[in-house]
Amino acid sequence: MTQTAPSPARPPRDTRVDIVRGWLQLTIFASHAAGSWIGFWMIHGAWGLSDSSEQFVFLSGLMLGSVFALKTARQGWVAASADMLVRSWRLYRTNMIVFALFGALAIAAGQSGLFPGETERLGWAYALQHPARAVLAGLTTFYQPNYMDILPVFMWCMLALPLFAVLEARIGDWALALPLGLYAAAHWWGLSPPVLGTGTHGGFNPFAWQILFLVGAWLGRRSLLHGRALPPWRWLTGLSIAILAVALLIRLSWFGFLPINLPFPENETIVGKDVLVLPRVLHAFALAWLVAVAVPRNAPWMHTLAMRWLAAAGRFSLQVFCLGLFLSWSVTAAFRLWPNAVWWLDPLLMLTGCAILLRYALWLDRARAPAEPRAAATAGATT
Repeated sequence: MTQTAPSPARPPRDTRVDIVRGWLQLTIFASHAAGSWIGFWMIHGAWGLSDSSEQFVFLSGLMLGSVFALKTARQGWVAASADMLVRSWRLYRTNMIVFALFGALAIAAGQSGLFPGETERLGWAYALQHPARAVLAGLTTFYQPNYMDILPVFMWCMLALPLFAVLEARIGDWALALPLGLYAAAHWWGLSPPVLGTGTHGGFNPFAWQILFLVGAWLGRRSLLHGRALPPWRWLTGLSIAILAVALLIRLSWFGFLPINLPFPENETIVGKDVLVLPRVLHAFALAWLVAVAVPRNAPWMHTLAMRWLAAAGRFSLQVFCLGLFLSWSVTAAFRLWPNAVWWLDPLLMLTGCAILLRYALWLDRARAPAEPRAAATAGATT
């Protein structure tokens, strides 16, 4: 699938995307800290129908779709597919390391006597009951305890990207029939990976979640080849504002902040995350669109110290995400050990955790800096 047209120029890195991805990592860390009022009330996910996970997947698809299209134009589809396979393997390896370490942490905490029920709360009881099966299922990503369910979605989506690119090259925008069809099959016919049985958790359904990644990849390819993902449609901006406004009202109703109760009960048909129900998808796309049209590609405030640190976290979002899982558990553990001190521990530990994550990202960024001239020839996007 060789491109005969001149290769598109490599676009400059979008600082907005790095900053947003960095912010998403901080909110994911906060939301994973069970018992934190900051992680519940002070993140954008508390006031809508989607949260940081959806944007994390969508933006990764957006970046990798552009990277894949550029590599295809310059070196061909085979080279681009090989590159994506290498990226998928690296992600799989990282997922296995985190799986093993977090599993050991959850089981050790539950057996220590300090945190009774912790093994069960985090979904690792099956590993104690059936260790051999759990190892095999973990290696195939079919066993996904709590917090272990997002990285396999990325891996499967990255493996699907070369096929999606073939469809894009052959039938253009009609290639969107693939993610739309898989999403419909996940909801209408229950298409999903196998679940081990009682006591296990299926995690995010990749047949549903792929719609965020592949639509993002479609937009990333369009942005590279045409200079713009979509025209600045005013009607889409108005629709997105309406979607976010309705979602906010629904949340306010659930919190009891409205004088009336809206006819939208809080159930899985509206906020179901594992199967990514349609309201979540629409809210996630609406939020992404408004950020894209409202935030300039480059502005002076993006180069302040705080934004530079956030951008570094965005560039190394995978590493920051993995460290954040362990930090968020540590915060949860502190809340359980000292429940009466949560009112002052919460802001202290949240600020400390965010500072550690940002400092870690900055260290990674500086460590990579000497290799930048070498790396310029092989564009990369950290998933």
